[in-house]
Amino acid sequence: MKKDKGFTLIEAMITMAIIGIIAAIAYPSYLDSVRRSNRAEAKTELMDLAQRLQRCYSGLTRFDDKDNCAVYKDLLDGGVVTRGSGFYEITIGALDKEPTRTAYLLTAKAIKSPQTEDTKDSCNELTLSSKGVQLPDVCW
Repeated sequence: MKKDKGFTLIEAMITMAIIGIIAAIAYPSYLDSVRRSNRAEAKTELMDLAQRLQRCYSGLTRFDDKDNCAVYKDLLDGGVVTRGSGFYEITIGALDKEPTRTAYLLTAKAIKSPQTEDTKDSCNELTLSSKGVQLPDVCW
């Protein structure tokens, strides 16, 4: 008697089901990992801008000098898009919306996918204050 070679329909369906289950678990985990790594772009840029603002403060004794502090002027003129992939736009403000001589609040808001979908724990918007407070904590 001659034996047929190959897979039965049941075997093929079980294999497809296993692949589907693995993909359903792995893909969201992969996207979460990508979003976390892209968040580093915003963190790096926020820290760089804070350092540049601090240099202005050291020389001018104020953060809000439009004429002599180029980084402050750039942030006021519509914000700064992060270097690299440009996933975030960073703007300056304060808790009461206007930066002052001695305080500011930098906000990096996601403007491109996949970062715009990073809504778990509100990680699509990161902030850094002049006092070094980084929010939301879980995203840093």
